[in-house]
Amino acid sequence: MSEQLRSVRRVVVRGRVQGVGYRAWAEYAALKRGLEGWVRNCCDGAVEAVFAGPARTIGEMVEECRHGPPGAWVDVLDHHETDPNDLARRRPGELFSVLPNE
Repeated sequence: MSEQLRSVRRVVVRGRVQGVGYRAWAEYAALKRGLEGWVRNCCDGAVEAVFAGPARTIGEMVEECRHGPPGAWVDVLDHHETDPNDLARRRPGELFSVLPNE
């Protein structure tokens, strides 16, 4: 993948996003799009994720995160470009990891 097209974006989703399968949904949706990264629950009730891949594909994933899985209710979605080193939190050998809670 061309480095010019590669992006790494951190997303924090707030609302009714824990206890509704949001992490499993995010993992499935990211892998379906060929994205790398990770997702985890935060102690404040949010879900945090990092997605890496083509900028356009990440943009599509961020838009999907505004809705999430059935049962989710997204009040706020913050996202910004982040350091590629954030990918180091993934489990070895996995393209996308569901991490333990923060």
